[in-house]
Amino acid sequence: MNKIAVWVEQGLTWLGMSGSIMSIVSHIIMVLVAIIAAWLSYSICRSIIIPIVRRLTMKTEVSWDEILLNEDVLKSACQIVPAVVIWDVLPMVFDEFPFVQMLLERATAIYITVMATRTAIVFINSFKDLEGERRTSTQQYFHSFCGVLKIVMMFIAAIIVIAIVINKNPMTLFAGLGATSAILMLVFKDTIEGLVAGIRLTSNEMLHKGDWITVASADADGIVEEMSLTTVKIRNFNNTISSVSPQTLVSGSFKNWIGMQESDGRRVSRRVFFDYRNIRMVDDELKQHLIAKKYFTKGELEGEHINLTLYRAYVDKALSLRPEVNNEMLIMVREFEPTPSGLPVEFYFFLKSKEWKTYEMQAAEIMEWVIAIAPEFNLKVYQHLIGE
Repeated sequence: MNKIAVWVEQGLTWLGMSGSIMSIVSHIIMVLVAIIAAWLSYSICRSIIIPIVRRLTMKTEVSWDEILLNEDVLKSACQIVPAVVIWDVLPMVFDEFPFVQMLLERATAIYITVMATRTAIVFINSFKDLEGERRTSTQQYFHSFCGVLKIVMMFIAAIIVIAIVINKNPMTLFAGLGATSAILMLVFKDTIEGLVAGIRLTSNEMLHKGDWITVASADADGIVEEMSLTTVKIRNFNNTISSVSPQTLVSGSFKNWIGMQESDGRRVSRRVFFDYRNIRMVDDELKQHLIAKKYFTKGELEGEHINLTLYRAYVDKALSLRPEVNNEMLIMVREFEPTPSGLPVEFYFFLKSKEWKTYEMQAAEIMEWVIAIAPEFNLKVYQHLIGE
């Protein structure tokens, strides 16, 4: 750059310029040269260095380098290079204007600080792409640490920017922060509480990204899409987004369905109310009908029986033979205490499929069969009619 300044002065002298005019023109030319140099450095980074780095990362067998050195990170880093070039040439361009040089140096230093912090934050954010749909405890710890790290970096960058503006040593400002620690604790109260709550959630295996949870207090029911220091984002099944603080989940209560998702079956517990007036002893006609339908054998119907007892036994057996029901888990048909609306009978079993739509369709099909077969045993499902 010194040689360029000498060449500019020699050229202007050759053109016959001298004095203040030559100084002004010389500075204008040097400013243009500095701008062009900064633009060229940025263009070289964008057009040459980024493609080279991307090709090198794609040729490797691992995938983490492509994620961490993604295009957003490289572009953000490239935006620092022109400022470094300007910083380097400022003393030579404005050597005769110390005040202007001082202002531009501070502005450039602030820009470099801000862009370096932004690049670091973009780089940290790229770690999220290394995760799967469900975050492990270790990944969640690391994610929480990254959240704290970003806040600390922004805080340090803010201190450095203030130090540059007031022309003070940043370490002097950091040394004076001890007296303002109480204020900082108040400012970052939610962040600190969120960090502690997040650690409790993950350390106790209470919640991970990708879990299906239900938070009654927040009217949220869906999949956890994101867990940060201050917010847990839940995509509800109606595609709305609910935001709940980790502190709310820790201090309150929520239902995590991961146990059901990882189990061998999803529970079905439905009740049907039967009319008392149709619960009676089985006569010979009904016995012949049940034998003809092959619900029971003649030997099984010897002696006295009650139609509801036979119905419960038959449904229990039939459920265990259905392919969609997990017969290795509990299957039970039981009665509850009588009510004015009839005698409640619960059908309790587990379906192999846990996918929402399939589960609901199979459960509905089984319950429709349970209701439809009741008249075969001379049973009637209770239904309250207006006027009764």
